[in-house]
Order: sequence, then structure tokens, then C-alpha cells
Amino acid sequence: MTITASSASRAAELLARPLALNGLTVPNRIVMAPMTRSFSPGGVPGEDVRAYYARRAAAGVGLILTEGTYVGHESAGQSDRVPRFHGEEQLAGWAKVAEAVHAAGGTIAPQLWHIGMVRQQGQPPFAEAPAVGPSGLRINGTEGTGRAMTRADLDDVIGAFAEAAAAAERVGFDGVELHGAHGYLLDQFLWAGTNRRTDAYGGDHVDRTKFAAEIVAAVREAVAPDFPVIFRYSQWKQEAYDARLAETPEELEAVLAPLAAAGVDVFHASTRRYWEPEFEGSDLNLAGWTKKLTGRPTITVGSVGLDGDFLRAFAGEGAPVQGIDNLLDRLERDEFDLVAVGRALLQDPRWAAKVLAGRFDELKSYDPAALNTLS
Repeated sequence: MTITASSASRAAELLARPLALNGLTVPNRIVMAPMTRSFSPGGVPGEDVRAYYARRAAAGVGLILTEGTYVGHESAGQSDRVPRFHGEEQLAGWAKVAEAVHAAGGTIAPQLWHIGMVRQQGQPPFAEAPAVGPSGLRINGTEGTGRAMTRADLDDVIGAFAEAAAAAERVGFDGVELHGAHGYLLDQFLWAGTNRRTDAYGGDHVDRTKFAAEIVAAVREAVAPDFPVIFRYSQWKQEAYDARLAETPEELEAVLAPLAAAGVDVFHASTRRYWEPEFEGSDLNLAGWTKKLTGRPTITVGSVGLDGDFLRAFAGEGAPVQGIDNLLDRLERDEFDLVAVGRALLQDPRWAAKVLAGRFDELKSYDPAALNTLS
């Protein structure tokens, strides 16, 4: 990565600014993006997980969003190595993680997660639990091995998210993020491709948002008024990169307005490439449109800090690669407020410290082998 001295200085200046998110002030604009790691046997984050997050806080990450953590619903997940955000031992482990991050000078929020119809029945931690979703459909539109959710199912999941959020505040976290992206349960309700319901939770854009908005409202009620609630969403899905919740700004506003009204403080707009415009006629990206439509602070994410070789592999051969100046221009004109970094921080725990000090020449290129460790 070749960075001029002026760009390095500008990056350090713009990214170092603190920001208030409801009652939380984050020390800078760098966010660690959630990344599933599967290093928590029995769903319990141990000493290695604690040290993994604390290293990044000590190196200057302003806000850490943890890997996805399963809420307390039997169908929420499908791995006994992915951490859970319920249970005495699991929450005790997370309390130590939050304490370590605070001691290192950072702030932290757990990402609360239910995978819905992505679940394969027979998998731990609750092997007999069925996959559940709005209509019993997988992302590709086929019927899964699970079932459509009943009113009782909806209430149980809403309660599970609220209980997890209350637990997060109780054990010392600074906020929570609700995972509404990438084809998981909340996103399955938001997207017409998987939501074929004919009751109040299916229909147009506003109706499909009802379930997620009820979860937000329940979480908002379960925590203090100044406790930040972040909502992550995306247009794309894991098995459908061209999927879209909204084709126009008006449709996107119909999705986001109920969520904002229910109590979302910050929107985390997940894209594969942050520099791509979301709608014709404007160069605003998804986070930019989200901020414009809701007035809420936003987090942008999508291939930030990765070198060209990885970007070409991720985006498709020949995809244009944007440098740091493009990101800084957008941040300076307040298109979005925070910048989430994923794989670059996975590779280099000191990525934030190097960027904030203008030491771009010391950054390490991403190597997929980093996925196999908690370095």
C-alpha cells in the first residue's frame, strides 16, 4: 500500500476524532467489525478471546464490535464453538472481555445474533432445535428443513434479544449491536425473497420491518436510555450478492424509518466495497444514504484497509481498488461517521495504532491464514 505523507497525516487527523453515540463517547472513528472466529468451546469466551480483543483496544481501536454471539433461543445458532450471550459461564467470560477492553482504553459492544433458516438441524449447541424463519425458506428460495415462525416463536426471539441486551449492560458492555444483515434471521424478515408471510409481519417494506422493529423496541426498553443500540443491515446476502432490500432511496427509507423510530442509535451499513454508490444519480454509499434518510450516525464497512490482491479476489478480477483518500474524502464531508475494519485488523492487531500514527509503511498485507489464529 503506497500512501503519501500528506494522506497519512490526514488519515491520522480525521480518524482520531472522538464521537458521541447516545451516552457513549468513542475515542476515535475506527471500529473493529464483527468477525466469526469459533474459538469459544461450549460458547464460553476464554482467556485467548479476552486477550484477542484487548490487544486491539490497546492498539487504538475506538469501538470493538464482537463476533456474532448467539442469543438465548434454542434455534439461534449451529456451532458449539461460537460464543453465546446467555448462560452463567458464558456471561462471566464476556464480563472479563469487557473489563480487559476497558482497561486497555477501548469501548466494546457485543453483536447479538440469530441465524434463522441458515441453521442446519442436528447441529449443536441444541441439536434437536429446528431452523426457524419468516416462511421456512432458505436464501435461495427453497424450503428448508425447518419451519415458519409462529406468534409464540416471534415472542420468544424478541425476548431473547432483549434479555441479551440487558445482560450486556449488566456485565459492563458499552452498547449492543443487533445483527440484521447477510441473510440471517432479522434480514430474512426484511427481504421479500425469504419473507412470504401474509400476516402483519409480511407484505410491503414497512410490514417486513415489523419484527426487527419490535426487537429494537424491546431492546431499547430493556436497557438504559443512553445505552447505544446499533443495527447492522445489508442489501447483499451470503448466497445472493445481488439481493436488495431496496431499489430506491424511498424504499430504503421505508425500511429504516421504523427501526430508527423504535430506538436505533447507530446504523451499521454492511457493503462489500465501501466506495460503490448505492443508487443511481448519487455517489453516496449505503452508509451515506442511511445517514441522509434517518439522521442517525452511521458506520461504513467493506474492504477498508485491504491490499489490491485481496480486493481483486474478493470483488472479482478487474474491480477498481480505491485508496485511502477516497475514504477520507467521504469521512471529511460527513457522509458517514465511523469506519469499520475487518480482515485488516484480523491480520494486524496494531493496524489502528499504525494508521493513527501515520505509519502506513508498517501495515501488513492480509493473509487468509490469520483466520486460523487468535493473534
